[in-house]
Amino acid sequence: MPIPALSIGALTKRTGVKVPTIRYYESIGLLPEAPRTGSNRRTYDEASVRRLRFIRHARELGFDVEAIRQLLALADDPDRPCHEADLLARSHLAEIESRITRLEALRDEVRRMVEGCAQGEVRSCHVIEVLADHAHCLHERH
Repeated sequence: MPIPALSIGALTKRTGVKVPTIRYYESIGLLPEAPRTGSNRRTYDEASVRRLRFIRHARELGFDVEAIRQLLALADDPDRPCHEADLLARSHLAEIESRITRLEALRDEVRRMVEGCAQGEVRSCHVIEVLADHAHCLHERH
């Protein structure tokens, strides 16, 4: 027995992805354009649900659109070796680790700035001094 086609609203409920986002994913080719009914309404199937869940999870993990496009192409060809998927994930992990390092340095700098503030008048406020003159920072910023 065939599974009935889903409306875009039903797809939203099944995946947690909002209607404008679904339309966007269709417009950029991550999600195939949905067939339409005689009244011009989009209809979706279980493959669309699985693909959209994949996209949503990849986005939640911080993958960019191009990486998701590549991962979807790999997922669409299950007999290929997973080496390319592994490389994409490892590259993404390296970006995350680099971002964490930068955020830790940023946290340390702001902490040092705040802890150096004597809570007196603005004329002697360490926060204002540091923000006004980059030379007061310990970490080099670009």
